[in-house]
Amino acid sequence: MVKSVLEYLENSAARFPDKKAVADDKSSMTYSELVNNARNIAAGLLPYTERRQAVPVYMDKSCHTLALFMGAVMAGCFYVCLDPSQPAERINMILETLEAKLMVVDEKSAKKQAKLGFDGHVLNIDELMTHEVTEEENEKLAQIRSEALDIDPLYSIFTSGSTGVPKGVIVNHRSVIDFIDCFTDTFNISENDIIGNQAPFDFDVSVKDIYSTLKCGATIQIIPKQLFSFPTKLLDYLDDNNVTTLVWAVSALCIVTTLNGFEYKVPSKINKVIFSGEVMPIKHLNLWRKAYPDAMFVNVYGPTEITCNCTYYIVDREYELDETLPMGKAFPNERVFLLDDDDNIITESQPGTTGEICVSGTAVTMGYYNNPEKTDAAFVQNPLNNKYNEIIYRTGDLGYYNNDGLMCFSSRKDFQIKHMGHRIELGEIDMAINAVDDVVRACCIFHQDANKILGFYEGAADKKTITHVLMQKLPKFMIPQEFIQVESMPITKNGKIDRKLLLENYIGGENA
Repeated sequence: MVKSVLEYLENSAARFPDKKAVADDKSSMTYSELVNNARNIAAGLLPYTERRQAVPVYMDKSCHTLALFMGAVMAGCFYVCLDPSQPAERINMILETLEAKLMVVDEKSAKKQAKLGFDGHVLNIDELMTHEVTEEENEKLAQIRSEALDIDPLYSIFTSGSTGVPKGVIVNHRSVIDFIDCFTDTFNISENDIIGNQAPFDFDVSVKDIYSTLKCGATIQIIPKQLFSFPTKLLDYLDDNNVTTLVWAVSALCIVTTLNGFEYKVPSKINKVIFSGEVMPIKHLNLWRKAYPDAMFVNVYGPTEITCNCTYYIVDREYELDETLPMGKAFPNERVFLLDDDDNIITESQPGTTGEICVSGTAVTMGYYNNPEKTDAAFVQNPLNNKYNEIIYRTGDLGYYNNDGLMCFSSRKDFQIKHMGHRIELGEIDMAINAVDDVVRACCIFHQDANKILGFYEGAADKKTITHVLMQKLPKFMIPQEFIQVESMPITKNGKIDRKLLLENYIGGENA
């Protein structure tokens, strides 16, 4: 029985020691190099860590980042990737939630780190990788490994929080192994694949890239972020590196087709395109399928809280522009079902009836790190089962069955949205705007048809000031695309802001 993702790495290293495991635009590592670098890092971390503690990784994704992830795991810890481009205030909130005692930086991120005010140990990745492992450290690492459990935390990914504090989903080895075994088998990922990594390493789409690679002895080719602004260079990069597999956010795929990239080049080796994060526009899907008529196209769905994805649909026919692409069926060893407002099950025999998407199975994660209140609200006892403990995750997403018995996504149940591939709590943006001087009250709404976040506010603040303040507090993808000043917020009969009326007035007014 596999109980640690390190077994993926070690088994592949034994089979393919000299094969390229990971590459970026500047460097690469073979499997044997990745194992050795990870061991050096693990030994270097030992004086600063205890088992099952967080190792914050404050650096851009690279070959070194992946080695650091594996090193943190070898040291008996879990890793948390922090994006250096995000505001210091947000990073500090994450570090506080983790009660972090150390963090690891590279040369590029060290200057930004110095401005965080972090008072723990700051370690340099280059120094850790060149650490010479002693016999005593080897014995310590072996002891840590022998006492490891498959429920030990592997990583944490922080998502947006409605109270203004990001929530850290904590995921263990067992959940990742359970999911990746199914994922690679279902989509025929093998040692022959080169996976073109698009997703940031602090985004759960990258988990599929990393662990599919390590399990199968494939290669992960990290694509420079800037190439997604230049489709011709992006397509050249895919072709030059013989990329076979894309596990990308929908928005990334749409960049290529929006800018007519395939008129320039169709990279020759791509045979699998797996997409998630948002509903794939049929117009763009059809353009990709036209470019790759023999490739496998897969729509996958699922939040970070259930280890990447819980449903999949292999596209097997042409879809018309007004058709809905299904979410499909559950991955093996996961149960995905719909509950109505009274917690009654909705079945395939009730097509079109909407309910909340709920998930049960080993892939359900361990909740939110250091946040029992939010954990208890979302990770709950299955209301259909009163005989024994069965924790399910209530996604807050709404879905329904189509006439073919396949589940389809409808919308969000609350004010959490999917935008640009990210899950965002609109309440977190509300709080940030409300903190701006001369803003009386704020309310953000996602305009689904226009695919943009609208920021409504009362008060005398000007829009440039609001934008400037938000850039210091929030990631760019959370900043509203448009701000609308209102004289007063419309109120419902129970005293809440009437979001529906706000949006209707916007659509019906000059801004439509």
